[in-house]
Amino acid sequence: MNISQEKVDNLNAIVKININPEDYLPRVDKAIKDNAKKAKIPGFRPGMVPASHIKRMYGKSILVDEINNLLSDTLNKYLEDEQLEVLGQPLPKIEGDKHYNWDFADNFEFNYEVGLAPEFSIDFSKKDKLTQYIIKVDEETLASRIKNIRRSYGKMTNPDVSADDDVLYGELTQLSPDGSVFDDGISNIASVRLDQIQDETIKASLIGLKKDDEVVLDIQKAFNNDAAKVAGLLKIDEETAADLKSNFKLTVKNVNRLEEGDLNQEFFDKLFGEGTVTTAEGFTAKITEELESMMVQDAERKLQDDIYTYSINKVQFSLPDEFLKRWLKATNEKLTAEELAGGYDDFAKNLKWTLIENKVLKENNIDIKYEEVFEMAKQSLGQQFRMYSPQGLTDEQLSQYTVQYLQKKENANKAFEEVKALRVFDFIKGAVTLEQKEILYTDFNKL
Repeated sequence: MNISQEKVDNLNAIVKININPEDYLPRVDKAIKDNAKKAKIPGFRPGMVPASHIKRMYGKSILVDEINNLLSDTLNKYLEDEQLEVLGQPLPKIEGDKHYNWDFADNFEFNYEVGLAPEFSIDFSKKDKLTQYIIKVDEETLASRIKNIRRSYGKMTNPDVSADDDVLYGELTQLSPDGSVFDDGISNIASVRLDQIQDETIKASLIGLKKDDEVVLDIQKAFNNDAAKVAGLLKIDEETAADLKSNFKLTVKNVNRLEEGDLNQEFFDKLFGEGTVTTAEGFTAKITEELESMMVQDAERKLQDDIYTYSINKVQFSLPDEFLKRWLKATNEKLTAEELAGGYDDFAKNLKWTLIENKVLKENNIDIKYEEVFEMAKQSLGQQFRMYSPQGLTDEQLSQYTVQYLQKKENANKAFEEVKALRVFDFIKGAVTLEQKEILYTDFNKL
């Protein structure tokens, strides 16, 4: 057997594998004998089928399988021995001028295209500057949060006339272009929240309505073409909602209003526990504290996004793009040319980030331990359980679920990648200069 590498350029190579009968015949003979022992063929006792009979009936398919196995083993060992860092997977090079008899005497030559990882250096230093935002709660955000919390603990009333922030409970009926009711059209009983209406003119038309009033509603304009909201309101799928052009008639059946809960001790105790907060000022301070804690996470996500973008732009190197496109198409048969063209840039950016991550870990001897992966998975599962169960789980129960969760390879890989990204983000944050900047939450959202 002979295996060699031919460099096309710094990012592409051809690996050639020549296989002679003496390389593959021992494997083929063994496979034939193993099949003879297990074969169940009429006219022969189990385990007594002659190997010659198996070879005559199934020899060529066994030959093909064993050569494929030999090629895979040989290629993987070669890449490992040569310490070649490849991207994607080697692709068989189709050569139409080669034909084989598959008669157990052929000399085979197989060529594989290989995409090579680029060589590059990483040099993060204090000269690299990134903004670390310190988000402050603005009055508008604080007032909105307080209002929502008070309404969550308030009581429902049914006023005669609708006002701003009310909920109109009624029937939505699809209309034809001429304004008549669409025969067999979409109809649904729903609650229309005025605080979710995006168009101010439409919102104004829904204020001052009474029971049994009717109003024509441009539902797409009302919700700024948000297919998910339209679909939820009409109980249809999002694809249908996105294509929907009709107006709807809203017939009001009831006006619902959620009154804000009183700022009293009973309200404070429900929210924070008995005696934790005793005044309106203390309540406002507590809500401010909780909001700013949430905003720390928002600021951290923004910083991570900025580090990702900055790193991709700073660390310059090329990829074997044409090879990677062929590999993506070969491994995703349903991928269209349009989808490949539209999605390749994002794929290339993520691949570049992965290469940067791996280099940071390797050059700085950063090891990721199982305990870190376990804690990451445990935190993630804990958050999910708290969404559905206010009581949560005991630490022992959560640990047991985490062990079960990590037994699936894809779950373990996901948790590992999350830890890896955080370790790399932490390294880069420590290497560069972070310039802190205070910013109001409303301004931060505009970023």
